[in-house]
Amino acid sequence: MGLHTHEKHRRAAEQEVGGLRFGVITVSSSRYRAKMKGEQFSDQSAENAVRLIEAAGFSVASTKVVDDDVHMIRLNVLKQLFEEGCDVCVTLGGTGVSPRDFTIEAVRPLLDRELTGFQHLFFEKSLSEVGSAAVMTRSTGGIIGGRLVFSLPGAPEAATTGLNIILSEVKHLYSIANKQ
Repeated sequence: MGLHTHEKHRRAAEQEVGGLRFGVITVSSSRYRAKMKGEQFSDQSAENAVRLIEAAGFSVASTKVVDDDVHMIRLNVLKQLFEEGCDVCVTLGGTGVSPRDFTIEAVRPLLDRELTGFQHLFFEKSLSEVGSAAVMTRSTGGIIGGRLVFSLPGAPEAATTGLNIILSEVKHLYSIANKQ
């Protein structure tokens, strides 16, 4: 029996797409304030993200910590993609339902195309992991100028769930987004 068409495309993409460069942005007012004051702070989600990305054979070209501010989030996503040469940008945090959670509102208008299937899959996986608490999280993924952007919750477990989804399809997605 032959390979399913999706699997054929996926394998071809894995061969044609080289090592992708990732950017990771932590969106957190408290971490941003600590950074601006020169204080030490913990960022377990970003550390885990870097570890997972590198273990999958990709490089992390840029890491940033930004405030929960729509304009700062947008500026830094675009900088990573278009000034720092990242192929994939992952934001961590600011996706919940509190009045300070603006990441989805910051990123979604920048997208040329949204990957709504990513949101559904992330919710489904989250539901199986945390039950009905999954209703409080939001995520998004999409394409900006042929580059990939994903916004994940800042909780380490949730970020890991999202990254596992992303890393399993990132070469295929990137290949398709950049077909001429």
